[in-house]
Amino acid sequence: MALEDQIIWNSFVAGEVNALRVLHDKYFHPMCIWANKHLRDEIVAEEIVSDCFIKLWERKGKISIKKSLKSYLFLMLRNQLVSHLRKDKNKLIIETDKIPEIMEEMAIEQDFYSNLYIAINKIPERRRRILELAVFESLTYKEIAERLNISLNTVKTQIARAYQTLKEELDPNDFILLSVLLKKN
Repeated sequence: MALEDQIIWNSFVAGEVNALRVLHDKYFHPMCIWANKHLRDEIVAEEIVSDCFIKLWERKGKISIKKSLKSYLFLMLRNQLVSHLRKDKNKLIIETDKIPEIMEEMAIEQDFYSNLYIAINKIPERRRRILELAVFESLTYKEIAERLNISLNTVKTQIARAYQTLKEELDPNDFILLSVLLKKN
């Protein structure tokens, strides 16, 4: 877990309400955007995200997060969305004229992730591990260097080479999309 998130989480678990505010301020908006993308209902999305924070607070002493606080929150949100959709499955209405658009979007998204997976697997293992620590665990270059016992310059070089591999392997539009997605994190 990133040092900043670790400090916030430790304060949160200790029952500090200010830590809840910090978590809420940091993650509420991105979580709402993600939930609304799947629900297409901004009000319900905000309610579900708020429920996530309430449940997190209620269960703070029982939760152990080892890797990424952000990943845990989005996994929690995904589970809440699934529960919500199960409860409301009888209310789910799909406009039949939008099915082709939805299917096309899903195919494009699936194609993007498939190409990304193939490109990532072409990155040498050590370099890929450094990239994963930076992207998925939100570690700083310094934290990565310390964790892997390598120099800061090695981390920078390996990250640059990993991105170069992705740039070479991915379609230019996919690489741009990847860059945009990574900047949101």
